[in-house]
Amino acid sequence: MTSGMSTIRTRRGRSLAPRQVIRALLLVGLIVSALGPLLLLVLWSVSGRWLYPALLPTQLDLGGWRALRAGTTWLALLTSAALASATGVVGCALALPLGRALSRVHGWRRHVGAAAAFLPVAAPPLALGTGLQVVLLSAGLGGTATGVFLAHLVPAVGYLALFFLGTFTLFDARVEAEARTLGATPWQTWRYVLLPLLRTPIAEAVALGFLISWSQFALTLVIGGGAVRALPLEVFAFVRAGEDRAAAVSALLLVVPPVMALAALRWAARRTAVVPA
Repeated sequence: MTSGMSTIRTRRGRSLAPRQVIRALLLVGLIVSALGPLLLLVLWSVSGRWLYPALLPTQLDLGGWRALRAGTTWLALLTSAALASATGVVGCALALPLGRALSRVHGWRRHVGAAAAFLPVAAPPLALGTGLQVVLLSAGLGGTATGVFLAHLVPAVGYLALFFLGTFTLFDARVEAEARTLGATPWQTWRYVLLPLLRTPIAEAVALGFLISWSQFALTLVIGGGAVRALPLEVFAFVRAGEDRAAAVSALLLVVPPVMALAALRWAARRTAVVPA
C-alpha cells in the first residue's frame, strides 16, 4: 500500500485505486444482498434440522418439496399463475389503446391522462384495495377470483398505459401514415403494420402485467377476503404459523416466475422492434 492511501496493491503487484476498491465492495455487497436471501431460502427448504449455532443444516429433508402436491401450496401456485397471466394479457389489451390515445394528445390533456394512469400505481395497495372493495362488494364480486382479477387490473392497466405512452411517443407515426396512403384500412394497418412492429413491446407489457399481479398481497387479501388463496397469502400464512420449511418452499416458488419474466424482458429488450421517430 502506498503512502496517502492512493493505491492498494494486490498479491500480484497490481495497483488498485480506492475507487476500484469501493466499486468492487459495492458489487460484492449487491451480489450478497441479492443472492444471500435466496440461498437461505434454498437451505431452509431442504433442512430437516437446523439449530443455533450451526451455520448449515445438520440434517437434510426434502419433505417440504414432496408435500407440495398434497398441500394447498400447489393450488395457490396455480391460482397466482392464472391471475397473473390473465392480468398480463388483458391489461396489455386495455392499456395499448390507452397509451396510443395519450401519445396523440398534448399539453394539459396528456398530463391529466398520465396522472390518472399513474394514480393507481402510486397509491398504496392497501388504500387502493379499500376503495375497490366497496365497488366490488356492491357488485357481488367480493371474495371471488373475478373480483381479485379486476382489482389486479387497476394498477396493471395504469402502469402499462404509461409504458405504451412512452412506446408510442418514440414511435414513428409516418409508418402508419404511409400504410394509409397505400390504401390500407385501419384494421389492415393494425394487423400488418403496427402489431408486427410492436411485437416486442407487447411481449414486455404482458410480462410486466404478470409481475404486477404475481406479487400482489394487499389487493388479494382485501378483495379476496382470504377465500382466494394466492401464493403470497400462502407464504404469509406459513410464516405466521412458524412453518419455516413450508414458507421457504413457497417463497422460492414465488421468486422463480419473476426471475424468468425479468430474464425474458432483458432478452426482449435486445430485440426491440419499435421504429424510432
